[in-house]
Amino acid sequence: MTLAFVHLRVHSAYSLANSVVRIDELIAKTADCGMPAIAITDQANIYAAVKFYKAAIQAGVKPVIGVDAWIENEQNLNTPSRLGLLVKNEKGYKNLCLLLARAHRDAQHTGRACIKKDWFTEHNEGLIVLSGAMHGELGQALLNATAQRAEHVIQRYRELFDDRFYIELHRVGQPREEEYIEGAVDLAVRSGLPVVATNDIHFLSPEQFQIHEIRVCIQDGRILSDQRRPKLYTEQQYFRSVEEMIDLFSDIPEAAANSVSVLIRV
Repeated sequence: MTLAFVHLRVHSAYSLANSVVRIDELIAKTADCGMPAIAITDQANIYAAVKFYKAAIQAGVKPVIGVDAWIENEQNLNTPSRLGLLVKNEKGYKNLCLLLARAHRDAQHTGRACIKKDWFTEHNEGLIVLSGAMHGELGQALLNATAQRAEHVIQRYRELFDDRFYIELHRVGQPREEEYIEGAVDLAVRSGLPVVATNDIHFLSPEQFQIHEIRVCIQDGRILSDQRRPKLYTEQQYFRSVEEMIDLFSDIPEAAANSVSVLIRV
């Protein structure tokens, strides 16, 4: 069977506030779906790394360690952007550990441990970067119709990561998603950067969405019936099969295919 897609953005229960995915269940699901590899990208931590690595190796699945990082917004410290960081090699793992330790020690804003972009100048080796889709600095620039800002973001990350920077695409039913994708694909064509599809997974099946929402409410100190609570997630953020992801991005087939290209590099 030709490898056509792998998941590169998955939150486990070690993300604490926003996932109900257990490591053992994730590895079993990966194997059942015929995926030879899986990435784990918890929010601002790699607490699951050892357990994840051991479980994956035992099951014959290639583990990819990463993180869903908060990136400091110098203009407004209360609104950081997101960036996916995937470990390519031992040097990348060490750099990721250093970046996260420094974030927790030196750059906590509204309860979030943020990485300052300048730190990447010294600690970028061995890391592959996913742009964060709509929630990344690039995505926010595109949605705010600031093309010049988007070009600046790309230039900066290219300087830091060269060909290890990917424009990330999600299709999970969030507002303005297609508007972002249209702008992102156009920018990718003009800049020569690759796009890559992820599903920003927080639960394994659609049936677990309600359980996930309860967990989020407990963390935020809200009740499920509160009409004013932020709805940050959708029931589409589950572990889609290879076939589902290919179908979801049938109009941009290279987005799914490039997930394999990333995997080959780690």
